[in-house]
Amino acid sequence: MRDSNYEAEFEKILAREYFSSIFDPIRKNAFKQFLDNGISKKYWENLRFTNFSALKKNIFRVSEISDSHPENFKYSDTIIKEKYKIVFYNGHYQRNLTNLPDSIKILTNLEYYSEAAKKVMQPSYSPFDLLNTAFMDSGMFLIIDKNIEVNNPILLTFINSGEDQLMISPRIHIDLGESSSIQLLEHHFGSDTGNFSNATTFFTLKENSFLKHIRLQMDARQAINMGNIHLDQDQNSKYHLSHFGLGSDLGSISLCSNLNGKGAECHLSSLSLTSRHQHLDTHTLINHKSSHCTSSQNFKTVLKDSSSGVFNGKVVVNKNAHKTNSTQSNKNILLSKNSKMNSNPQLVIDADDVKCSHGSSTGEIDPDALFYLRSRGINEKTAKSILIHGFISEILDTVDNHDLKNFIKGNFDKWIEN
Repeated sequence: MRDSNYEAEFEKILAREYFSSIFDPIRKNAFKQFLDNGISKKYWENLRFTNFSALKKNIFRVSEISDSHPENFKYSDTIIKEKYKIVFYNGHYQRNLTNLPDSIKILTNLEYYSEAAKKVMQPSYSPFDLLNTAFMDSGMFLIIDKNIEVNNPILLTFINSGEDQLMISPRIHIDLGESSSIQLLEHHFGSDTGNFSNATTFFTLKENSFLKHIRLQMDARQAINMGNIHLDQDQNSKYHLSHFGLGSDLGSISLCSNLNGKGAECHLSSLSLTSRHQHLDTHTLINHKSSHCTSSQNFKTVLKDSSSGVFNGKVVVNKNAHKTNSTQSNKNILLSKNSKMNSNPQLVIDADDVKCSHGSSTGEIDPDALFYLRSRGINEKTAKSILIHGFISEILDTVDNHDLKNFIKGNFDKWIEN
């Protein structure tokens, strides 16, 4: 989207009558910050290795409710059998395709904006957070009361399709009550249209709550997909993320977790496979703000052709966060001399009596392991496939659901075999 087009599309958002005007000052403030700094690599240092020319040369228009016709898009939601489901189509919530238990309260449209206005967060560590705050065009609040265990996974589907290049900006809040637990499967996919999806999700995890979050980024290759995740975790809450990146020519996931309560845990696992000229970014910030908290990060990428990737992982251990336990690992395999990975793990420690470690490695397939398999009569293609499967299996094993694991593995197997 050209700079001039940003402002024209922003005026369309402000003119929508079905939005609460209480958000207008918040939108305007975020948009001003975005215009002041844009996607400047000088201002946003963690974006210095990413080429955003597609955002500048393409002209996107804001998605309208009239763009919301899921009946025109054939898709299957059978990747898991027993589930509840929520569907967004081109950024707009589809009430008639949603199925949730009575124990989950859902607020949308004006209900959402009235509730969200009480606790609006305005993150500013990413230009895409600012852009989502300015352009959020559909909102949803999920409220799970205390002592609720939702047995079936919740499938949160984002379908992006249509003939035009759309700018899609959904905004989700999920409040998980004390001693409650859910499993959320977030699935992004669509047709071969160059849409720009920029979703932001806020999670509030109350004391002793547990959230298992599986995120599948399988958007169309022509698409741009930005995911922004924010967490506030209370005492003894647990968050587990398994992220799988395969789609979109330009994709990014940015996650910030605040471990506010004693004993909170945040565990992140990610696997991305890139090819052709694809570029996938990962940015994490984990703030240890209380004592006896635990965090772990295990990020892996396999790159081929002329694809590229970025890992920026930062752990901040604040002054009072004693007894912190934090590990961070980023490992990458380059299958081509033209592929490239930039890795930047960081630790900032301002407390005593902590256990923290970080490490990064990037290189080709282990030649000794490859030689060993070849010496056993295995051809080179099969030998490489065996080694890649061994490399990625650790992340795949974080998925417990058998049907879902097979679905992910099937898509990744096709990538590896090709």
